[in-house]
Amino acid sequence: MKKLKGIGASDGIAVAKVYLFVQPDLSFKRINVADIDQEKARFEAALRASTNDLKAIRKKAAQLLKEVEAQVFDAHLMILADPVMTDEIKAKIQEEKVNAESALKDITGGYIKIFENMDDNVYMKDRAADIRDVTKRILAHLLGVTLPDMTMIDKEVVVIAHDLAPSDTAQLNCKFVKAFVTDIGGSTSHSVIMAKSLEIPAIVGVNNITSLVKAEDFIAVNGNTGEVLINPTSVEKEKFLAAGKKFLAKKAEWDLLKDAKTVTLDGKYFELAANIGTPKDIASVIDKGAESIGLYRTEFLYMKAADFPTEEDQFNAYKSVLKDMNKRSVIVRTMDIGGDKKLPYFHLKEEINPFLGFRALRISISKTGQKMFRTQLRALLRASIYGKLRIMFPMVALLQEFRTAKAIYEEEKTKLLTEKIPVSEDIQIGIMVEIPAAAVIADRFAKEVDFLSIGTNDLIQYAMAADRMNEQVSNLYQPYNPAILRLIKQVIDAGHKEGKWVGMCGEMAADQIAVPLLIGMSLDEFSMSATSILKTRSLIKRLDTKKMEELVDQALNKSDTAEEVIALVQKYLIVP
Repeated sequence: MKKLKGIGASDGIAVAKVYLFVQPDLSFKRINVADIDQEKARFEAALRASTNDLKAIRKKAAQLLKEVEAQVFDAHLMILADPVMTDEIKAKIQEEKVNAESALKDITGGYIKIFENMDDNVYMKDRAADIRDVTKRILAHLLGVTLPDMTMIDKEVVVIAHDLAPSDTAQLNCKFVKAFVTDIGGSTSHSVIMAKSLEIPAIVGVNNITSLVKAEDFIAVNGNTGEVLINPTSVEKEKFLAAGKKFLAKKAEWDLLKDAKTVTLDGKYFELAANIGTPKDIASVIDKGAESIGLYRTEFLYMKAADFPTEEDQFNAYKSVLKDMNKRSVIVRTMDIGGDKKLPYFHLKEEINPFLGFRALRISISKTGQKMFRTQLRALLRASIYGKLRIMFPMVALLQEFRTAKAIYEEEKTKLLTEKIPVSEDIQIGIMVEIPAAAVIADRFAKEVDFLSIGTNDLIQYAMAADRMNEQVSNLYQPYNPAILRLIKQVIDAGHKEGKWVGMCGEMAADQIAVPLLIGMSLDEFSMSATSILKTRSLIKRLDTKKMEELVDQALNKSDTAEEVIALVQKYLIVP
């Protein structure tokens, strides 16, 4: 028996035989070609075949997963349709008279290297992985090689791989695939997000597991702890199976809380909301017992379109979500375009650091993006009569930015009323607090907004100056660091002082170590992936707010490190 430890990225426990996911040999020789036109035709045929593959995979992913997870393949299809990249590949074939395989690897390899070297950007490694996945598919078609098809798995297995691309994960049938373990990867990668949606255990970053196992080995996986056992003893196997049964029983208990109110042991109510990307996600949100929508990421409306979505397209999408939520509140974040979310039909200047550049609200209130912003606001205002709408502006650093956006909102509202188009009188306007500058002057923002929602994913990495996707500094991405906790409490206290409610829509809202602290700080609303709702509700029901307030006091005033805070929380309660 061999024991390994990785990053527990998706909860659950499984024991099954190994399915070693091995990529085929895609090696080739660089050769000169005589018939350049024929070589270009080979490349174009491989491009078409790859596009057809991905369209089929996307359709399957939308059936097995939520629409928001399936949309990663829209990015892959955009890469395939990118005329700049494909023209560069064909130009290389033309100018250097090389085979399509060589031209493909040279050009895409250059893009991958650029993205991987941009360590100060959060999502660039995922973008590099997307290009690598697409390149692999085109290359397979050029070489006439069949990529492995996990849809053919017909017995219970744990998939072991060096890494899993989104197109690989989308093929997993959770009836047979009980878990997956990879050599590399992070807890926010596309494959992990998909694993959570499929509700199968996942452990990433186990370094060399592919070299330590062989097909038909038995493997035990605990996605809650990151623990992996290769060929466990019968005693260890039984322990894992028993733990698995206990976990399933716990999930069954959580399911009973679907229609329950989220109240603490001493009776204090907190709101549990869900994050969504498209109207199709609402079914899962309701099924998992969410009380509201805390974050509707509207940029997906723009990213899946061939051109700017019309006012009518957006109106229908927002109307659908508001009606389906049946008078439960829906926070719609206005377009967060920029950074890694580029639109092929909206040309922005290249920036050295686009994540700290021209993006989100900065685009919306500019001359460049204001028309797009006004169209979105009109659609939202028209849809407002169908439910309880709240509008949130992202990436706000300055009070003036909020005031400008609010003024544009008021102008569009006045225009609609002048046109005799009905608009709800009960729309709240707030901001996403994800820039430290906004957190520091949250008391000033709280005088003007209706609510504040803390976006911890960016707030933490900006405050700590640490890219959470950069392995060299990932240890500095510390949600429990006393500095971060003080910043969060400062925002919550500032909102409450002005009688405004405060929510959170980052990963931290569902973190089982962070939740007790956030309860102690009196955070009003927690927004998370729908699959985390019931687990979090179960935890909150076991907490006493007075004790959690004591916990927060000790964490903020007597703890110096994140590790001390974790130990303190664990002392106060047994974390599941």
